[in-house]
Amino acid sequence: MPGAMTLSQSLAILFALLTAVTNAIAVTTQHIASTRKQDHASNWRLTIFLFRQPLWLLGWVALFGSLIFQALALHFGPMSEVQPLLVVELIVVLVLRRFWIHQGIRRLAWISAGVTVIGLALFLVASSPRGRANVPQSSHWIAPVLVILGVTIVLLSVARAGSPSRRAGFFAAATGVTWALEATFIKATTDTIASSGFAGALTRWPLYAFIVGGIVGLFCEQAALHVGPLNVSQPFIVIVDPVVSVVLGVWLYSERLSGGVAHLGLAAAGFVAMCVGVVVLTQSAPSTMKAEAHRL
Repeated sequence: MPGAMTLSQSLAILFALLTAVTNAIAVTTQHIASTRKQDHASNWRLTIFLFRQPLWLLGWVALFGSLIFQALALHFGPMSEVQPLLVVELIVVLVLRRFWIHQGIRRLAWISAGVTVIGLALFLVASSPRGRANVPQSSHWIAPVLVILGVTIVLLSVARAGSPSRRAGFFAAATGVTWALEATFIKATTDTIASSGFAGALTRWPLYAFIVGGIVGLFCEQAALHVGPLNVSQPFIVIVDPVVSVVLGVWLYSERLSGGVAHLGLAAAGFVAMCVGVVVLTQSAPSTMKAEAHRL
């Protein structure tokens, strides 16, 4: 029914945007809390300090909320629609930096944020992603999972040597690939819970793949953030994730983009504009969370 489809799409977009907002809150609050302690304390002292910080705990609440929102978004909508929408997180972080932390944001950062939003909207409107509601059979997952694992292993191997920027880029690319695969596990787990309940999900593989995928993704992301500059790792993560997500959505869930050369051309142009906006935004935004890191 068209009405039901419209409702599902609206819910998918709503929950995807809520995912982006809560992710942005988590990143901002935990970064502020973790940088309040300036001395080089031991890990356990730093951990105790963080547990006493309300902002750090709020960040974990926001992370948990983002996971719930992403699961709901992927349940109601196709990956090709949900994952690109998570780019909005960068714009929300920029807004939080300006109006909460009171940083001076360069005009170029605001312009690139606008380009990112326009490109994202053009991609979604022109491509109009559609997908199936059922979970693919277990045998259908073998080839995509093996391919993603192979690509991730290669990227991690290459990331072991080189300059900090080079290593951060490869670790970040591995992170984007892993998070895209993790999104398929989240979608499969959510759909399994919807059809079989929580007890039924405990007897199915998607739940355990989701747990393992999350651990691997966190490892890759922390490595990317640790070995090199944020303005290198962030754009790689943000761009690679939706690209691979679209591929996996088509491959696993038989998602379809609007046909026709004109539609696909506009969608491609929108996606490229979004990627350019992301790169410029990450390069022109303040490099730290300190107030007045940049002047207007």
